[in-house]
Amino acid sequence: MINKVILVGNVGVDPEVRTTESGVKVARVRLATTERVFDRQTNEAKEYTEWHTVVLWRSLADVVDRYVRKGSQLYIEGSIRTREWTDRENQKRFSTEIVANDMKMLGRRSDNGQQGGGQPQQGGYQQSQQGGYQQQPQQQYQQPQQPVVPPAEDPDDLPF
Repeated sequence: MINKVILVGNVGVDPEVRTTESGVKVARVRLATTERVFDRQTNEAKEYTEWHTVVLWRSLADVVDRYVRKGSQLYIEGSIRTREWTDRENQKRFSTEIVANDMKMLGRRSDNGQQGGGQPQQGGYQQSQQGGYQQQPQQQYQQPQQPVVPPAEDPDDLPF
């Protein structure tokens, strides 16, 4: 059986990041995905936005805490989880969330919110088999490198 979700969307509000009593960091992100559909009867394009609650644990939550802000574009892989609880009025409540095990920051580096002047690394973070998370290189999202001047040439003689 398969329970896999892939989302690409924009963060709607700054993430909520907390630490559990045992010291584990957890982040909650509200992610909007928008589907554009062309209505042939009205000859107009319509947009349908769906809001998702994404939960990220441990080092993924740390990355969210440091680099993700409202407006950031994210790629999320995870699974659907439904939680059940009883509220203060003794009513049963349900909540459906996406528990992420992979996250990639999309867009330009300047698009993702930053604090402290650090540059977020483009690429992904994925859950390891030991339960931790490790950064995965993401070549298609890396910034192009600056051209290297060969040491035999004088940089002042270059035409650019």
